[in-house]
Amino acid sequence: MASVVRQLAGSSLVLPAKSRSRGRSGLCCRASLRGVGSNSTSTTTSDQRQLVSSTDELTLGRADPVAGAEDSGGITTGDDGPAEVEKLHAVAEAAADRVQMHDIISRQRDNWNHLLLHSTNSLALAACVMAALAPASTSLLALKASAGVLLASAAVTMAAVNKIQPSQLAEEQRNATRLWRQLERDVRATLALGASAATKDDFFLEAMDRVLALDAAHPLPLLPGMLEKFPNTVEPARWWPEKNPARRSASSNTRHGARRASVAGDNGWARELEEEMRGIARVLKVKDEQEYLSFGKAVLKLNRGLAVAGPALARTAAIAATFIGSGDAGTSWASGAAVLGGALAAAVNTVEHGGQVGMVFELCRNVTGLYRKIQDDIDDNLDEANLEQRENGELFETKVALQLGRSPSDLRQFKEMASPSFRDEDIRNFAGELF
Repeated sequence: MASVVRQLAGSSLVLPAKSRSRGRSGLCCRASLRGVGSNSTSTTTSDQRQLVSSTDELTLGRADPVAGAEDSGGITTGDDGPAEVEKLHAVAEAAADRVQMHDIISRQRDNWNHLLLHSTNSLALAACVMAALAPASTSLLALKASAGVLLASAAVTMAAVNKIQPSQLAEEQRNATRLWRQLERDVRATLALGASAATKDDFFLEAMDRVLALDAAHPLPLLPGMLEKFPNTVEPARWWPEKNPARRSASSNTRHGARRASVAGDNGWARELEEEMRGIARVLKVKDEQEYLSFGKAVLKLNRGLAVAGPALARTAAIAATFIGSGDAGTSWASGAAVLGGALAAAVNTVEHGGQVGMVFELCRNVTGLYRKIQDDIDDNLDEANLEQRENGELFETKVALQLGRSPSDLRQFKEMASPSFRDEDIRNFAGELF
């Protein structure tokens, strides 16, 4: 046996470098037998069988790195960490894309507001000049017709612009740009913490819910899908997802237990901080939110009146322009009515779109939406029975203070307002100082 091994070592036999099946062992065995037969004729049959067996065992036991890599690639380990990270990267890229789209659209619709404002006013004022010059001009018919056409065009343009409210559209897209940037920052900050943070507490599902809520709150297309510009009821804007009803119900059932457990001050929470947060939520609901809702209703009423008055005045002026030159007595009043109606229409249009009344209404909705979101965040944390599942109390207090434009120490004055004995009429101060 030893002589056979020495003969194989000195021979020029070359074995295959790679093999992925049992056919490799058979090849090696046949090559070994040929090598043995060509170099030695004195080897016995028993020695050959022992050599074949030894070579077969060595070949089967040798590890093939290529085959091992292929085999391991087909095995699922059940670790979803890398997949969750890739999903979050996709969400971040989608958010960045939405930021660019909403930013471009906001600039476009702001340009609409300025261009349509100046164009409509130019039409109305040019028609006023023609209507004023028509009675004394030799080309009465041409000036009268031109004034009527320009005033009718101004009336149609005003009605269309008042329907879509470009200044309000631009404000919607500006707010959407800010919120999408916020979502992108949150996702990328979580990814920067590592795969463990990215796959913790269903962050991907939460991010997807925020994406869908933002798409519904701030649609990209103008028609269809545009938000109602003159709603029957004024409601705060909502751009965050609804909480799971089952979770909210379960949390409400254990709310009393959460209050008792908070005395120990776990995770930065204490009874004093909870009372402070309840007081802030109450003040936001009773004082700040109602103040902006009332102001928003007044702005909406003004905007609705201006939206009706502008086209009506322009249409009246266009009708009056058709009577210019119809008689000695009727010439003066028709010309004067056309000039007055066109000038008033231009003035109303300037107040509505130059003053961007629609944007002011949308701003009121967004501010009330911010206050409503702070209330929901406070309720979600206080409804959570497990203190370790809440956001850190001190960190949450700091976030609320920054959103309201206050320092954390200023929030402690609202602790007494959480008491049921404190009446709503006794609340004098606003919670927010930023708006």
